[in-house]
Amino acid sequence: MKKLISTLLVLLISFILAVITYEPAPSPDKDTLAVHFLDVGQANCQVILLPDNKVMMIDAGNNDDSALICNYLDSLGISTIDYLIGTHPHEDHIGSMDTVINNYSIGSVYIPDAQADTQSYRDFQKAMSRKSLGATLTSAGTVICENEMYKAVAVAPVYKYDDLNNMSIVIRLTYKDASFLFTGDAEEESENDITDDISADVLCVPHHGSSTSLSDYFLNRVDPMYAVISCGKNNDYGHPHWETMEKLENDDIVTYRTDTMGTVICTTLGNGANDYYWERHYD
Repeated sequence: MKKLISTLLVLLISFILAVITYEPAPSPDKDTLAVHFLDVGQANCQVILLPDNKVMMIDAGNNDDSALICNYLDSLGISTIDYLIGTHPHEDHIGSMDTVINNYSIGSVYIPDAQADTQSYRDFQKAMSRKSLGATLTSAGTVICENEMYKAVAVAPVYKYDDLNNMSIVIRLTYKDASFLFTGDAEEESENDITDDISADVLCVPHHGSSTSLSDYFLNRVDPMYAVISCGKNNDYGHPHWETMEKLENDDIVTYRTDTMGTVICTTLGNGANDYYWERHYD
């Protein structure tokens, strides 16, 4: 009972903090970077509008999310995805990637050196083949994009792992003094092998908030101000686990959740800690 009460208090406080920290976002322009954390249920998908009008997309939800994702991209006026990243070949991360590839102009594709014997992965491969696209096998140290304004670099996977979750590409994105860390489903083994800089103001919490991820060591190294958890309402896994929420609350990290808040958008002009603007997307 004490554990249940503690969990409910953590969830309530996180929700209140998230609600009161919503602020109007600056108007989109060449100086703005915006990260859209899409509500794709128990899955993952982020659309990043870079300040030079290029687009990065990390993961593509489940198979059933195709219409939702395409409609969202269309609503933003997106016709080209310059950097498409599949963090790892689980269906809840690449499920709709074949549809995205089929319907949009694609620049560069980044995937880990891992495969899955699933229909979702075969559909992804067929879509790549139809457009004669190649993929960069990505591991720690792979630079996805870099210019005078921003840089996105993979900090994991460091090694080859048997667990596909640990093969997740983990990306640190910096824009001026702003920083984000996108983690896929990386678990503690992969987290603790990372040696590169992973400090970030905004953390996309690994593995939908599972207690098998977000070790104390990893969280202390990231040291975020904000966290976003992508998970489905009343999902079968109990994500996010109470242990994860308790860690975030104990460190006073303002936490946003797609299961309770829907799609969340973070916009920044790159000026650092006090320059993150949060809003919810309403259909």
